[in-house]
Amino acid sequence: MKKVFVSGCYDILHGGHIQFFEDAKALGDHLTVCFASGPVLEMTKKRKPSLPDEHKKRLIEGLACVDKVVSSSDLDTVFDFLGHWKEDRPDILAITEDDKNVDLKNKVCAEYGVELVVLPKRNGTASVSTTSILAGIKKVSELPLRVDFAGGWLDVPRLSRKGAFIVNCAITPKVSLARWPYEKGAGLGGPAAYALLQVKDGVRSELDLGVGWQDPAIIDETGLCVWRSGKTPVLEAKYNPDWLDSKMLIVWTNATHNTPAILSNERDYDLIEKASATAAKAVAKKDLRGLARAISMSYKAQLGEGMKPLPAIKGSLARKYLGGGHGGYALYVFETKKGRDAALKKAAGSKAVEPYIKSNG
Repeated sequence: MKKVFVSGCYDILHGGHIQFFEDAKALGDHLTVCFASGPVLEMTKKRKPSLPDEHKKRLIEGLACVDKVVSSSDLDTVFDFLGHWKEDRPDILAITEDDKNVDLKNKVCAEYGVELVVLPKRNGTASVSTTSILAGIKKVSELPLRVDFAGGWLDVPRLSRKGAFIVNCAITPKVSLARWPYEKGAGLGGPAAYALLQVKDGVRSELDLGVGWQDPAIIDETGLCVWRSGKTPVLEAKYNPDWLDSKMLIVWTNATHNTPAILSNERDYDLIEKASATAAKAVAKKDLRGLARAISMSYKAQLGEGMKPLPAIKGSLARKYLGGGHGGYALYVFETKKGRDAALKKAAGSKAVEPYIKSNG
């Protein structure tokens, strides 16, 4: 009897999976399907499973082409299916043509005397994926990005401070997988938005990078938000940001930034914490000048970290680098729409952004 083995996430069973199983079964007499357990899925895809493992197992077992179903569990091996593979002793490991680990799997197959067979994706199923299905269900086609006013770095778990805040605001224009009207490496929370658009756990994705959680938190929540500093997002207060309409401008600094690379820089966390408290009080009162003071305090901390001074723009109340700084976009806040629009015409690389809050509908 020729045994065939396949392994994958199979988080939401769809036509592409079934076609693959049928093609794999045609290679031999007995097909074992190994699907990613909940812990394995969270580790590899950075998202929680869509179905409990026992439900997923029952669904796959119901397919006529499948003879055996097991759940992967080997978190500490090169492939999570190796334990079942050694027990099952298959003759063939079947994979799809877009498998990203084909070279490593070929090496493992050679070590265990297993034939590796690469199967093409058939017409009509190649464009289907669990990610696209989840995106369709959640209707996550576009998302806002964010500007941070004060408290940046205090969302990094090991840098958090009890009693401190992170103050930020969601902004438009929105982004989508097909349309990204901003520079990359911008300091606007782009990686978090990209993860959320791919239906991944945004907070987990950011923490896995070693940075903080403020980007996915505000992008998902929207509005003008005050968060408690800590290991996970806790919303202290949320406000309608309409009083910031036509008051914000971002300017490209002609250099990208890399937040993880500067995580260990020395910086004045006391000043950052003081700025966060000032910002929290200001947004509660819709006090634009108070918010400008908090932004200026954040900028002073950035200069102390060694960032290059930003050019002054006539009419602006305050300025600062966005995100980790040392590049990306800089934020300028104005008292009037007239002042903002005048600066927009003159400042090279500038872009108007507006505060955003999603409607209940």
